[in-house]
Amino acid sequence: MALPRLERENARFAIVEELRKRFDDLRSGCVGIYWPFKGEIDVRRAVGARCRTSLPVVVRRGEPLEFWLWRHGTELQPGVWNIPVPATREVVHPSILLVPLLGFDIDGYRLGYGGGYYDRTVATMMPRPLLIGIGIEAGRIETICPQPHDIPMDAIVTEAGFKWIQAKRQPEKSAE
Repeated sequence: MALPRLERENARFAIVEELRKRFDDLRSGCVGIYWPFKGEIDVRRAVGARCRTSLPVVVRRGEPLEFWLWRHGTELQPGVWNIPVPATREVVHPSILLVPLLGFDIDGYRLGYGGGYYDRTVATMMPRPLLIGIGIEAGRIETICPQPHDIPMDAIVTEAGFKWIQAKRQPEKSAE
């Protein structure tokens, strides 16, 4: 949140462009995004109009998130911490999750706001979605000292570029 607005906007632009050029699934698949909170990078425009997009919803505190279908113009209501969520519950299972990063390390582990919601949720999702962490390069730290329940990202995108963390999670190229 301490970054100047222009610097944060430049970072957002670079990240959105990187996402657009790398992932066809962001234009045609089902992607879980997030509503930006406390200075997080806004990725709502990173996905194409043909993409099914969803937002995370805390249904019960301490339980896994649900992802509810969302489109620009969808009626919203305040959720936990007054973060907007869709007013209508239409649960979907995203194949890709764009996950906000407050901090992250070289192994793809992340720091969030401490609720453990993403780790708890991903641990229950079958099949497991591709996890793409979205953050600012200044949030890179040596290690977050991950705990056994922490789940690493498959890739990290910052204004400095895109980096796969676990090569085995890279999407396969279609033969088409």
